[in-house]
Amino acid sequence: MMGVLNVTPDSFSDGGRFATRPSATSHARRLIDEGADILDIGGESTRPGADPVEPAEQTRRVVPVIDNVRRFSDIPISIDTASARVAEEAVKAGADILNDVTALRGDPAMLEVAAEHQLPVVLMHMLGTPRTMQKSPVYEDVVKDIGDFLRQRIAFAVAGGIDENQVLVDPGFGFGKTVEHNLEMLRRLREFHCLGCPLVVGTSRKSMIGGVLDRPVDQRLFGTAATVAAAVVRGAHVVRVHDVAEMLDVVRMTEAIGGEAS
Repeated sequence: MMGVLNVTPDSFSDGGRFATRPSATSHARRLIDEGADILDIGGESTRPGADPVEPAEQTRRVVPVIDNVRRFSDIPISIDTASARVAEEAVKAGADILNDVTALRGDPAMLEVAAEHQLPVVLMHMLGTPRTMQKSPVYEDVVKDIGDFLRQRIAFAVAGGIDENQVLVDPGFGFGKTVEHNLEMLRRLREFHCLGCPLVVGTSRKSMIGGVLDRPVDQRLFGTAATVAAAVVRGAHVVRVHDVAEMLDVVRMTEAIGGEAS
């Protein structure tokens, strides 16, 4: 269970709520108390249409929060960034995992940082950039195309010195996909297991849920629960969520039922 903490003023789901050090630290404590296994902290919104944030500003946002969390918890912390400079400073402050939405393509120095510190790395698929990714995304076969991309990025990471056992993959729900692309990915999620890496799934509150249910972001809890249950049944190893307590119940109940989806 990966709990999301956006230290940003413009996140799609909770923009501005946790943009200050006290509010972010308080929310981190809440996520941990609710049962998060990993805390994913980011200082740059990657919502559709978002502009990039300079590394210095990202660092200013996230490092004090990581410092604070380390004063009361040893929970694994994932730094959600595509910047090597931010990753380096976050690791010095106590971050343990690198979550890169560009799959090590955004900053040439990111691979070196990850390899030097032997960080577990989450490689995610994104079509284009946050500013452009939702402009008419097209695939021949969305699952095969994303699988091929992730296979190439795994090979790149391992060739650059990252232990293959430290690589996780994320197909990137909502990152350059239509609603139908996202639904197809979820239906066929087990096909990504052929990559041989733990699978991270982040569907929480995303537009695919709004597209199906016609619900605004703050009314997507039950839709998120359905996608989390579907992901767990299809073998997701990590689910990245905003609502930890509720989704932990969903995961536990889904695992207790067991079985596999057809």
